[in-house]
Formats: sequence, structure tokens, C-alpha cells
Amino acid sequence: MTPPASDLQIYAVEERSPGAATCVVRCVGGVARTGQHFTLRSPTAAATAPALLTLDHINCYGKAMEFLDPPHSARVRLSGDGTDSLAKGVILTSAETDEP
Repeated sequence: MTPPASDLQIYAVEERSPGAATCVVRCVGGVARTGQHFTLRSPTAAATAPALLTLDHINCYGKAMEFLDPPHSARVRLSGDGTDSLAKGVILTSAETDEP
């Protein structure tokens, strides 16, 4: 059974380097977990190939967490080719992958 989709909304991009970004996000749907893959859900993202981002780390109130659920916010580290597209208001939706 496929878990329900999870959605994260970017509140702020605090730090960005090639292939990685640290952002403040709010979980607006489902449960986001470390290691989970996300795609950008925005009008401009539809025109290009979907970027696949990995949720590497969740830090909630100074504590490392394995998951984030609504309506909580946290500082997260995302990695992947789409980090240049991250900006305030962008929504990330969990992506299905071919992994078991």
C-alpha cells in the first residue's frame, strides 16, 4: 500500500549551495519523513522536467526528527538538482519512486 502524499510549503530558504538547501517549511499535508523524495508543485515547474529533491534532515525546535506532520514547522535540509527553484511559497509534494 502506497502511503498518502505529503506536502511541505517553503516558508524561507536560509542557505543554498550547489545541490542542497536549508529551508524553513510547514507540513501542510500527510507525514514527511527523512529520506523521502519530493517534487516541486508550482505553475513554473510544470513547464520543465520535474526536479526530484530528497529530504535529508528535519530539525524541529533544535531536535533532530525522523518525521514532520501538520501543522508543524521545521528547518529541513533538501538535496537534489531542483534546489535552485526553491523559494517562499513553493509547495513540495512527495514523489513516488521505483524503490520497494
